[in-house]
Amino acid sequence: MRLNLYKGFPEGYDAMRGLNAAVAASGLDHKLMELVKVRCSQLNGCAYCLDMHWKDAKVLGEADHRLYSLPAWRETGFYTGGERAALELAEAITLLATSHVPDDVLDRAREHFDDEQLSRLVFAVVVINAWNRLAVTAGMEAGRYQPASDD
Repeated sequence: MRLNLYKGFPEGYDAMRGLNAAVAASGLDHKLMELVKVRCSQLNGCAYCLDMHWKDAKVLGEADHRLYSLPAWRETGFYTGGERAALELAEAITLLATSHVPDDVLDRAREHFDDEQLSRLVFAVVVINAWNRLAVTAGMEAGRYQPASDD
């Protein structure tokens, strides 16, 4: 690691962890959230978070072919309508400079999520994007993360 962000600003790191915990406890489907986290981490080129959330998705029982196919999710029938809407929204938020978040993307997400769920999903996307940026900047090393076990 080239920069210890916790040591340099523990209050900021703890605030991020608090927001992360709020999203994790928000009632959103955990498998869906891992798909979103993997996809955002792919788009942001964050190897550390990609490794972490791929492993976490596997612990939750996510299928290999669905994880392998995330970069081409639009071209497969592997994802539900709600997952597709969440992935599309996650991409729009992550790639904000490209097209902002188009109304039709938000409208498609509303077909699957009520305003409360949608708000929670937006925060989940914002949190993983923030973690991606922190991990890439800090130079976090991929491959060391181990998911918590139920033992």
